[in-house]
Amino acid sequence: MEFKHIPVLLDDVIAGLNIKSDGIYVDCTMGGGGHSSAILEKLSKDGRLIGFDKDMDAVKVCKEKFKNYQNVTVVHSDFKRAPLVLQEMGICAIDGFLIDLGVSSYQIDNGERGFSISNDGRLDMRMDREQELDAYYVVNHYSKEELLRILYQYGEESKARKIVENILNARKIKPIVTTGQLKAIIEDSFPKSVVYGKGGVSKKTFQAIRIEVNGELDGLKNLLDEMIGLLKSGGRGAVISFHSLEDRIVKDTFKLASTDCICPPKTPICICHHKKSAILVNRKPIIAQNQEIKANSRSTSAKLRVIEKI
Repeated sequence: MEFKHIPVLLDDVIAGLNIKSDGIYVDCTMGGGGHSSAILEKLSKDGRLIGFDKDMDAVKVCKEKFKNYQNVTVVHSDFKRAPLVLQEMGICAIDGFLIDLGVSSYQIDNGERGFSISNDGRLDMRMDREQELDAYYVVNHYSKEELLRILYQYGEESKARKIVENILNARKIKPIVTTGQLKAIIEDSFPKSVVYGKGGVSKKTFQAIRIEVNGELDGLKNLLDEMIGLLKSGGRGAVISFHSLEDRIVKDTFKLASTDCICPPKTPICICHHKKSAILVNRKPIIAQNQEIKANSRSTSAKLRVIEKI
């Protein structure tokens, strides 16, 4: 299957980054290279782009796609290691970074990857297929308490107890091997009127398991702090999130970085000595407009936040 991915909020990302032609930019999640291609169009031969992806399929696609560019480096790595890798490359300051926290269309549509609710395949959900933990292990070996934790914490699923009960009962009889089996178990946890009326009842559980498998929220705040710290004065960071959990982390991290005193309101004088290191480019998240949503339904939940280093 060809690695295709329609870049979300592309024009807004490029405008938000305010790209300098000779700058150093980091695409922390290259995917199919959509955003990276647009960044490169703004760079001269003196500019540089470093891209990261933990999915080897994406790395192979981008290495081929940008093989004729002398100013592009593609790295197979979890984006949370980006600051360390940049340090190892001798890069201590950058002009901008982009983090797209979404799952690529290729990963979702390819049933073999085990992300898809619609296309049946073995339970997997690993963005990096070299890691051991996968969705099969989570579904079939996690305890009741662990499953409840991830469904409540990462899925905010109100029917978590019923879903977990049904998962435990099903796996006593035989292992839950495919996404289709898991989807059926989840749907059996809801009244038929909900399943056939509103649909999409499996989304929250699939999201929760995917986040657990890939550790998507682990260390995200620390990464954002480090990437903001790497920005040169006037440099910008852009982050696209797709659900409330990750957006809350981005929002809170950006707010703290752009705030001076953080003492309690009734404190007579500042004792925290906290100084802002950046300013918010957009106070409210940028969202997709109707035209983009019609062309790419996966942009519906996307939120873009941009910050500028002082």
